[in-house]
Parts: sequence; structure tokens; C-alpha cells
Amino acid sequence: MKMKELSNSKVPAIVFDKKLDKFRGKVLFPEKLEKANEILSKSGLPQVKK
Repeated sequence: MKMKELSNSKVPAIVFDKKLDKFRGKVLFPEKLEKANEILSKSGLPQVKK
């Protein structure tokens, strides 16, 4: 898409910084991830109505 087309559309244009690729696949907060997984295992995910 050209910039003019992007400015007319309702979808926001997002550009990701390539420096963030070094964090791909890494767990930055292992304690919080462990706690979240524990909570999800106890309660489960909510049912989605279609």
C-alpha cells in the first residue's frame, strides 16, 4: 500500500523495530509467566459463545 492509501484507510499503520527481533522466543518475565500458567491451569479459559 502506498502512504496515501494508508492515510485514507481506517487501519492504523504499524512499523516494528528490527531491534526487537533479539527478544523473539525469549521469556522476559519467567516468574510472571509461571504464575499466569498456574492460574490458567486452575481456572481454565472462558468459554467463547459463537
